[in-house]
Formats: sequence, structure tokens, C-alpha cells
Amino acid sequence: MITIKDIAKEAQVSEGTVDRVIHNRGGVSKKTEAKIRTILERHNFSVNPIASALAMKNKYVIATLMPTHNADDIFWKSPYLGVLKAANDVKTSGILVNHFSFNQCDPHSYFESFKTLLKSKPTAVIMVPNFSKETKQIVSLLESKNIPYLFLNIDIDGFNNMAFVGQDSYTAGYIAGKLIHSKNQTGPFLIIQARHNITKNNAVSNRIKGFNDYFLKNNIASKTQTLKLDSLDNSLETKEKINSYLIDNPEIKGIFVPSSRIYIIVDCIEAKTLKNLELIGFDNTPQNIACLLNDSVAFLISQKPFDQGYESVRMLTDYLTQNKIPNPKTFLPIDILIKENVKYNERNAFVFEKEDGIN
Repeated sequence: MITIKDIAKEAQVSEGTVDRVIHNRGGVSKKTEAKIRTILERHNFSVNPIASALAMKNKYVIATLMPTHNADDIFWKSPYLGVLKAANDVKTSGILVNHFSFNQCDPHSYFESFKTLLKSKPTAVIMVPNFSKETKQIVSLLESKNIPYLFLNIDIDGFNNMAFVGQDSYTAGYIAGKLIHSKNQTGPFLIIQARHNITKNNAVSNRIKGFNDYFLKNNIASKTQTLKLDSLDNSLETKEKINSYLIDNPEIKGIFVPSSRIYIIVDCIEAKTLKNLELIGFDNTPQNIACLLNDSVAFLISQKPFDQGYESVRMLTDYLTQNKIPNPKTFLPIDILIKENVKYNERNAFVFEKEDGIN
């Protein structure tokens, strides 16, 4: 009798990818899914419902709650891929991973997605705590049901999360200040951020504090200014605001974007102005990498998002199956990316995505 392992070998994908197609759990490209379903039909493959039910009884269920990724904001695809890769690796330990997503600009979407997650009866939860008010409600419900949870990517104080997996945001911002200073720039610098990040994202505020503290602690005469935009959508209004600010403040030498969308800022700035500025931002998304390669951006700081997703699943797996208590803070390496080394970063995510045909 043909097995999932046989199907995976014939389709040249992982067993986990075949399993996702069989159980309609998503996360697989249409092309790969069609290929697998063709092989399943050719071999007249069917799941034994009794065996499947018996197997499910022995499983722990980890649920993940993180922002949706899309073409305009692709950052969250990397931790999602890390979660999927870990799910493949830990399934033999009796772990099932279910993924739930939400609109990171919409607190209602955040809470509604959590309510759907809760109906899946998870044993443990990995969550990105995007909004303080809703996070308090979510955490209260989890704690009332004795469901352990950890925070991914964004760390918020005052909660009883068993662990945090992500970047040391303050140190990353401090490094950003040191890097831009290494380009013989002492400012003034412009910090550009979206208003919704100001109110909800601890990572962004900690990066800004670290950036400013580099100059303060090293007695470097430098001034920073902040331009707060309603959003970082590449609109005519955003473009006009940025260029008007730079025209009115021609003394600005560099721009710090403490989020993953520096490519939008690059697209907005007039070419003749851009060539006289040093820019530094975060995350190796394809759009940001393109800016690094064409010298529009001097540095990118990577927070290893694929590894964040992967390590969080492995950490909870060890806790559930071995009662191994995780470290309260798991800070991942802070990678400094330049055009010469960027292609070597996040190779695990690239290989996994390519091999498994992930959306």
C-alpha cells in the first residue's frame, strides 16, 4: 500500500507538504498542490479515518497567531515558513501545528482570529502580541484555560508569557546608530515611522531608543528628527510628505527606518536627494534586498524571522513532550547585511520554500 512518504518522494516535496494537502491545511502553492493531488488520484490514495483519529488522540496541538503576509508586506512570510518547517520536523513527536493569521493594522481582526484559534483547542500558543488592549483580553482567556503561550517577534512587558523568541530590539537599534555613524555621518538624522507602529509595536520603539542612545552614550553630537506618517503605503501623499520634509531640512544626512518597509521610503525619495543620503533599515525582504543591491540602502539589519518561527515551535515541542522549561528570553543573532553578503542570509527559508512550493 502506498504511503505519504511514497507520495512525497514522487512529488519531490516533504511529507509535511503532502500531509497539508491531504488535510486541506493550506500553505502550499497551487502548482504544488495540483501536482500532489494528481499523484494521490493516480494511486487511489485515501486516508484511513480510524487510524487518523487514533493518531490525533495522541497529539499536542500548537496554534500560531501572527500577521498575514502579502506582496506589500512580505516580512511575515519568513516566520510562517519557519513554523511550517518546524511543524514538519516535530510531527513524529506527536505535535500538530495549526496556523491562524490576522490583519496587523486591525485589532478587530486580531481578536477575531484568536477566537477562531481558541475553538481549535490548542495545547499551547505562539502569538505575535500586536495590540496591547486585545493582547490583555487574549492572555486572560489563555490563562483562564491554563494554556501556555509565548511571544514571537514583539516583546511586551507585564505579561506572563513563558518565553519570548525574537530580536533584542534595543541592541539592534543601537547597532543601527553605530553603523550609520561608521559612514562618517553625525547627523542630523531623520527617523521615519508609521503612526500605527508608534502605538502598538514595542520592537519599533525600542529600536529608536537604541539608535538615539548610541549617540548619547558615546558623546557624539547628533540630532535626530522624526517624521510620523499615517501609513507607509507608497501613495502620492506619502511621497509628497517625505520629499517636502527633506526639502525643508536639507541638512539631514541619513534616514533610519525602524521597520521592514524601507523600500517604500526609497521609492518615495527623489533620485537627486537619495544619492546624498545614507539609509538604514530592517529585514531582508526581496524589496529591501533590491534596494541594498542598487546602493539605495547602506545597511539592513536582519532579525532572523525564519529562525524565530522555527525555534518557537521547537521550544514548545520540548516543553510539551519533555517538560523542558524554555529560557524566558531567546534572542536570535543580529545580522548586519550589506550588498556583498545578503545572498547568504536566510538560505534555510529559501531552500525550504523552493523545495516545498510554499505560498
